[in-house]
Amino acid sequence: MKIYYDQDADLKYLQGKKIAIIGYGIQGRGQSLCLRDSGLDVIVSEIQGTPNYELAKKDGFDPMTAAEAAQAADVIQILTQDHVQAKVYTEAIKPNLKKGLPAGRQGKVLVFSHGFNIRFKQIKPPKNIDVIMIAPKGPGALVRRMYEEGKGVPCLLAIFQDASGNAKNIALAYAKGIKGTTAGVIETTFSEETETDLFGEQAVLCGGVSELIKAGFDTLVEAGYQPEIAYFEVLHELKLITDLIQERGISGMRRGVSNTACYGDLSRGPRIISAKTRKEMKKILKEIVKGKFAKEWIAENVAGRPNFDRLLKEGDEHLIETVGKQLRDMMPWMKKA
Repeated sequence: MKIYYDQDADLKYLQGKKIAIIGYGIQGRGQSLCLRDSGLDVIVSEIQGTPNYELAKKDGFDPMTAAEAAQAADVIQILTQDHVQAKVYTEAIKPNLKKGLPAGRQGKVLVFSHGFNIRFKQIKPPKNIDVIMIAPKGPGALVRRMYEEGKGVPCLLAIFQDASGNAKNIALAYAKGIKGTTAGVIETTFSEETETDLFGEQAVLCGGVSELIKAGFDTLVEAGYQPEIAYFEVLHELKLITDLIQERGISGMRRGVSNTACYGDLSRGPRIISAKTRKEMKKILKEIVKGKFAKEWIAENVAGRPNFDRLLKEGDEHLIETVGKQLRDMMPWMKKA
């Protein structure tokens, strides 16, 4: 495993270049502000009339269309949501990849923070440009907060195309611009980042955890326990455990809870995540690697998201959501100011 730090990166590879951030969402805002504060020339693209457009103006940017930004920039970072990136690229970026460059200038640079559209060939860039990825392992708000504290969020780096011979230097400069090299930048590939990211979301972080919570809640309620008590035991207290795991690792968490809880973890956990569960995880990973999930998700968006909307609505109607809302109203420390 190769990890890069500040001494491995030089902002000179981005100085004199114009960097366009396409999409001023949470990640787009965080990266834009950090890059600008690092002395780099940043422009942003956002849809006029949207809250993010107004936020970009408030932050001192003059938002433009994606096509205008792509034409003006040397480096184009695409930070729209995955399912719209291909459309934005085809309609606004691709026609402008050669525009705005003096004769003889090296082709433009495409930057991603997630490899979905490159990995699954929804975006097929021309061979004469660099295609790189710098993926902060944290939300944009955290990237910004760490930057302001003189720190950084660890990043992943990947090179898909190195037309200039300087793709890695440019990527490291970009990472340094958001202080990723302060924390450390781990080298990977577009395929590895995409496949592991999708698997983590589906099998553990979102799909796995949410289904585990609901299964635990349903088991207790169906056995006659109060829904409110079930909510506290399988959902509310989860944050305590995940915080301990994040801070100390699994072993540290086990030493941060009671011996009773620790023994229950060690002796009963494998009965929940059984050989059957692990087999299903391998199946899910295989579907990701072979492109089955990507094909399904792309088709779902083309069709107008009928299954997505139905499944989301079904989840919203689960008893745990009703109970949770009532209980969270009793917790003033959770209410946003």
